[in-house]
Amino acid sequence: QVQLAESGGGMVQAGGSLRLSCAASGRTVGILAMGWFRQAPGKEREIVAAISWSGSLTSYSDRVKGRFTISRDGARNTVFLLMNRVNPEDTAVYYCAARQVDRDTTYVDSYEYPYWGQGTQVTVSS
Repeated sequence: QVQLAESGGGMVQAGGSLRLSCAASGRTVGILAMGWFRQAPGKEREIVAAISWSGSLTSYSDRVKGRFTISRDGARNTVFLLMNRVNPEDTAVYYCAARQVDRDTTYVDSYEYPYWGQGTQVTVSS
């Protein structure tokens, strides 16, 4: 089992920045591809960004491309999401997800991830 713990959520003004972190732990951590998803009230969960186990490959939603950056500290299986120029539409619960892999690629569909964190709230005020 892999446990994921998110941190860094909170309130931020439009145009500001916020950084989320997600640390993976557990007896079978292994090699992980990881991703960030978000879910706003009344909406479906959507991909924000994903990163391969090596960190060399990344994928972004069109909604955040150019504003958000996903990165990872591979040695510690920790992934980060730097959110710049946020706007009220970015308000959501943000979830970290992970899966064990045997190749270096990204995964952008929620069904591909068996492990999930509990989520952290991000609220952007206008």
